[in-house]
Amino acid sequence: MIFVGNQRGGARDLARHLMKPENERVEIHEIRGFVARDLEGAFIESQAISKATRCKQHLYSLSLNPPKEAHVTPELLLDAADRAEETLGLSNQPRAIVFHTKHGRMHAHAVWCRIDGENMRAVQMSFDRPKLQNLSRELYREHGWTMPRGFIRHEARNPRNYTLAEWQQAKRAGRDPAKLKGMIQDCWLISDSKQSFAAALKENGFILAKGDNRGAVAVDHTGEAFPVGRAVGIKSKAVKDRLGGLNKLPSREEAHRTAATLVTDRLEELRQDQRRIARERLETFAKQRRAAIESQRKEAERQKQKQAQRVEAEKQTAQARIRTGWRGLLDKVTGKQKRIEAENRERLAETMARAQTERDNLATAQEIARKRMMTSATDVKAQHQKNVREISKDITRLKPPAPDPAKNTERKKYVEEQKREAFKAERRRTPTAHRQKRRSNDPEYSRDGPKLER
Repeated sequence: MIFVGNQRGGARDLARHLMKPENERVEIHEIRGFVARDLEGAFIESQAISKATRCKQHLYSLSLNPPKEAHVTPELLLDAADRAEETLGLSNQPRAIVFHTKHGRMHAHAVWCRIDGENMRAVQMSFDRPKLQNLSRELYREHGWTMPRGFIRHEARNPRNYTLAEWQQAKRAGRDPAKLKGMIQDCWLISDSKQSFAAALKENGFILAKGDNRGAVAVDHTGEAFPVGRAVGIKSKAVKDRLGGLNKLPSREEAHRTAATLVTDRLEELRQDQRRIARERLETFAKQRRAAIESQRKEAERQKQKQAQRVEAEKQTAQARIRTGWRGLLDKVTGKQKRIEAENRERLAETMARAQTERDNLATAQEIARKRMMTSATDVKAQHQKNVREISKDITRLKPPAPDPAKNTERKKYVEEQKREAFKAERRRTPTAHRQKRRSNDPEYSRDGPKLER
């Protein structure tokens, strides 16, 4: 079971978050130690109590997430909450427990008031995460759930499995020597052979190799080699004996290429993912833009029709104000008809001006909406292009150099020369035995030394 806990304030926001209707089922299982019988009232009550102290984060919120494959019951979640309460030192503090069911999976949230009412001080929450992680390990063992590899050492993750955000975070953080040493120790402790040790290291992004000083090393994707003996605290000879020799292990250069290839392959996948995501999002923006333009066109057409109807109604009203017959003749003689016609023209002009203003306002609002949509699409495109450029730089930086054939040839010549010199030295020490072997026509011997394959 994974625990995620944090201290916080924001009583109303937390209550609204826990009661969100996005969950398939929300059940307030328990409210203990509060006068109020609802979440918002209970958390506001905690906030009111905290006013008598200097504590700002008066609540401790804990989510209890069982494994996806596990079948959990309310009793199991309640027991986990009780044990977490005891582990965190929150025993007998007011609390609320809410059960959620989302996507057919049940989980729980527990919230405690940190204010000790008797002493009017907040309960200290030191080292809560390591405590919760230890409790989580116990629950995994008790229920027989498959424990995540990260529980062996949380930071021991294979760069091959990084997401883009995790890769960027790891690149910013660098490596912690103490955590790195702990990771190698964990791999050593859970392994009983060279194959299992190499597999455990590979799961964490390292390749077991033979070092330059005849010792075993763990090589990462940057080419850094970390001596195994120094990390686990034993001599190199003891490491060699347990691994059954180092002859079949790759060299440091070969291990570097292997480890770097694992990471660069993953980075290439991330680069392709970024391009695909950008393409999909831009296509979505294009569809939304076309739909918005069509909607705006229809809205402008509806406005035009309404304005035309309003102008026509104004014209009919104006026409109805002009009298006919002998009354109309009288109005014409007295000049009243001219005044009415002038008023009608003013009203019609006002109606036309109002219609023009409405059209201008609608056009401006639609233009702003289109620009906002285009800006969003441009921002998305720029962000994905930036991610692709950064990933491309990392691929270029991490890609190991190809093996130099000339260097291998020189190395081979050097080894052959050393063998030849060793043979000559041995011949000088035992000349008689050497001559006897030469006279015996031993094919491995010649005047100039052993026959070496070219």
